[in-house]
Amino acid sequence: MNATRSNTKAIQPLLAALRDFDEATVRAALQQLMAPDAIVHMCQPFGDLAAEALYDTCFAPLYESMPDLERRDTILVSGKTPEGNDWIGCCGSYIGTFAAPFLDIPPTGHLAHMRFHEFYRFVGGQIVEVQAIWDIPELMMQANAWPMVPSLGREWHTPGPITQDGLLDATDREDRAHFCQTHVLQMLAALVRHPAEPVEAMELERFWHLKMTWYGPAGIGTARGISGFRHWHQIPFLNAMPDRGQFPDETTSHFFAEGDYVAVTGWPNMVQTVTDPGWMGIAPNDQKIEMRSLDFWRLDGDKIRENWVLIDLLDVYRQLGVDVFARLREFNKARNIGPLNFPIGGRL
Repeated sequence: MNATRSNTKAIQPLLAALRDFDEATVRAALQQLMAPDAIVHMCQPFGDLAAEALYDTCFAPLYESMPDLERRDTILVSGKTPEGNDWIGCCGSYIGTFAAPFLDIPPTGHLAHMRFHEFYRFVGGQIVEVQAIWDIPELMMQANAWPMVPSLGREWHTPGPITQDGLLDATDREDRAHFCQTHVLQMLAALVRHPAEPVEAMELERFWHLKMTWYGPAGIGTARGISGFRHWHQIPFLNAMPDRGQFPDETTSHFFAEGDYVAVTGWPNMVQTVTDPGWMGIAPNDQKIEMRSLDFWRLDGDKIRENWVLIDLLDVYRQLGVDVFARLREFNKARNIGPLNFPIGGRL
């Protein structure tokens, strides 16, 4: 069994434990699979963690806030990077009844969902590195507690692939995986030709399907079609930070592919300067910032049909001197943010 297939098999007990969440099973699965010296890169506000701190720092408060917590994976991509590293990328949502505050976000008493992109690097059958973004702003919005500007794109419960094949094992389709990864890399290379070259240099129609959907993070939202992608994300993004893609020596990206799917992770994998207004209501201050963007693409034939993107926007705000959580507390200080007192999932 090759390493890619072996790692896909090895992660299944952890995914099963997270799906049918209970503390003892998840702790045991993490201890079994993660190397003792593994490093965990979590999104803002969690930061970098040792493997042994992952459950208590991240999962325990989430489980406390959602007593019937479950995890639903919609995409799993496993592969080897050109540098020879073995990665698995997972996409989906944590779902449960939002019954107690999480990171000072007021509970709603209703079903809530929080999207995740989690990437795991394997060595010798164990996880040695994690890079993960939880879409915490998405949870804030469902609680009507998002204290920043509204999204330009559509906010909703982001779906899985239209083909419903995101969890199928496609490790035997190496030629297809190579084609898809090459296509995505060529698309990204074309994107950075603008604004030095006219907008046509990005060749969007060459790379993207007519019915493409770009599933952006909460705070940006989903965009449909090339026109929607340009209006609701790309134009404001490029206007604000026209030098994006110009600092390759300051970033690291790990690309890998399986079947029709391509994934990338990096911590950070973008660096740019906020020189102009227009993106998420942020005032320009000529500050260079880092971005963590964890992405999945699905190709339909020879075009990109779907693209799932999470950016650690809370960390972007942090770098610019904006404490979103402090504003969250101010924005919601007249609300009762204590736990709700009614039975949920047999635990309350």
